[in-house]
Amino acid sequence: MESVQGIGGVFIRATDRAALARWYRDNLGLAIDEAWWGTSIEWAKQDRAETASTIWSAFAQDTEYFGARTNTFMINFRVKDLDAMLAQLRGNGCSVDEKVEASDFGKFGWVTDPEGNRVELWQPPA
Repeated sequence: MESVQGIGGVFIRATDRAALARWYRDNLGLAIDEAWWGTSIEWAKQDRAETASTIWSAFAQDTEYFGARTNTFMINFRVKDLDAMLAQLRGNGCSVDEKVEASDFGKFGWVTDPEGNRVELWQPPA
């Protein structure tokens, strides 16, 4: 069975993304990059030498990336094999977006949970 490997990112819809990102910078110490109002939080597993990161980013209020306008956030989960995960979700009767994107950042796919939340699935590049 395919399973999530970690959290790749947390994305928040903001009415004023600059102000929200600055709040997270000033109050929680996130190193916000004002070019995209987000940050990459580096981490490493204790049993591995490799490092990885989790992204936090504020998105514009009018973004369509989260699906429905009522969705105020979206979580990005890291997966080992995106194609296998999407096939598993389809086999379970889940609402899976037909679109899959591939870029230098890896492969991305989306599923909508029973509450209408859009969930992003990310397979990092090899």
